[in-house]
Amino acid sequence: MRIVVIGATGHIGTFLVPRLVRGGHEVVAVSRGTSTPYADSPEWQQVDRVTADREQEDRDGTFGTRIAALGADAVVDLVCFTVASAEALVEALRGTGTHLVHCGSIWRAGASRVLPITEDDFTPPFGDYGVQKDAIARMLKEETTSGGLATTTLHPGHISGPGWMPIGPLGNLDPSVLTRLSASETIEVPGLGAETMAHVHADDVAQAFQLAVERRDAAVGEDFFITAPTALTARGYAHLAASWFGQEARPHSVSWDRFRETTSPEHAGASWEHLSRSQVFSVEKARRLLGYTPGFTAERTVLDAVRWQVDHDQLEVAGPLVV
Repeated sequence: MRIVVIGATGHIGTFLVPRLVRGGHEVVAVSRGTSTPYADSPEWQQVDRVTADREQEDRDGTFGTRIAALGADAVVDLVCFTVASAEALVEALRGTGTHLVHCGSIWRAGASRVLPITEDDFTPPFGDYGVQKDAIARMLKEETTSGGLATTTLHPGHISGPGWMPIGPLGNLDPSVLTRLSASETIEVPGLGAETMAHVHADDVAQAFQLAVERRDAAVGEDFFITAPTALTARGYAHLAASWFGQEARPHSVSWDRFRETTSPEHAGASWEHLSRSQVFSVEKARRLLGYTPGFTAERTVLDAVRWQVDHDQLEVAGPLVV
């Protein structure tokens, strides 16, 4: 197939584009041209590159037409964040026979009530990001159900992998948390520490997108949550991270008020966004319809990301990894 990947050099595209090339597909990589993939692969030499500033072209009303002109069998949209942007692309692709595979987010679901969360049973989203992702997914499903463009939406968890800092044990991107755990220092954990996070390896997300493209008949009109098969609690993640350095974790539960007093607004806000949702997702639907087989547990996912940080001197730690 001829496959266009929008946002091709980001977290998912870094792994998806080489996968598609190895699968025998003709790939057109669309990006702003301001970054390179997180990991180099020889398959990128076989990819056609298109440079596009989506935000500007959306404002000009030209982006959808440009993508439609590429004549793709499938378009994988990894960087769409508003209903208006999604609608413009749908309108341009409608009637072309193209399959649009959209990247949503697990944050289309709100705070957990029943675990695991499934595609048919989740609470309403909160926060602009989650609300927009949910609205896009609903619009796309209605488009397909009503006989319009063929669409599929995948909702990844907290994407981690080599090349960038993973969401850490406190639900934020503060590297000092891992630094302290590597030295067996006490860390303050907001709440009970039983709150959960739904990580997923970028290569597993890429696997799911490849499957959705290649198994179009099974994927069209559907939504899928894509996460690791396991999930980590805040305190469990802390103990796991400390063990990578041969240390014991020393988590100390504190109130959210206390945590906000001692943590920067940026990191405290991120912690609340992740931990207050306390989500765990079922991937059974993706397994059943797409054949999704995650290669990484949540534990291996975050270790793979942290190992890269340590090996590339991007993370200050008290001692070497022992795993």
